[in-house]
Amino acid sequence: MLTRKIKLWDINAHITCRLCSGYLIDATTVTECLHTFCRSCLVKYLEENNTCPTCRIVIHQSHPLQYIGHDRTMQDIVYKLVPGLQEAEMRKQREFYHKLGMEVPGDIKGETGSAKQHSDPHRNGETKADESCNKEAAEEKQEEDNDYHRSDEQLDILCNEEILGKDHTLKFVVVTRWRFKKAPLLLHYRPKMDLL
Repeated sequence: MLTRKIKLWDINAHITCRLCSGYLIDATTVTECLHTFCRSCLVKYLEENNTCPTCRIVIHQSHPLQYIGHDRTMQDIVYKLVPGLQEAEMRKQREFYHKLGMEVPGDIKGETGSAKQHSDPHRNGETKADESCNKEAAEEKQEEDNDYHRSDEQLDILCNEEILGKDHTLKFVVVTRWRFKKAPLLLHYRPKMDLL
């Protein structure tokens, strides 16, 4: 098998934010055009604009923040390609919370892999059996929740047999779809049907 070394410089354009010119941190992608930026950079930009910073396509007229999404795959790629970036970012976040006198969120603590991995589980009354039981119970609860809870992407909401857009407010629906009918507003839902 042939392997070819590629310099980080050659792929920098694909793993850097075009707004701040730094490596992607909390990579977030515009769903309309798939351009990726740092989350904080993109959110700041979208406070004043409703277009993609790269291609200028209109993301959404009134709610562009609803049409961006966290890109875990891209963030994982950036962290794997840039040595020390993830550790440096976690350190910055811990210092930020410490400076504000706030408790560091669990996901930031957990990703460092420091004290939590090396602590003695018997000191605080935990054993490995307890940990595995807790994990199994959490997984079962997660599976149960998945059976009964549907996300927005899995449902169509209808009024007068018309599918409502995800940016429609109740007031808009009442004024446009339920104008001459008696209260209360009657909505139906069904599993999402993708039309080809």
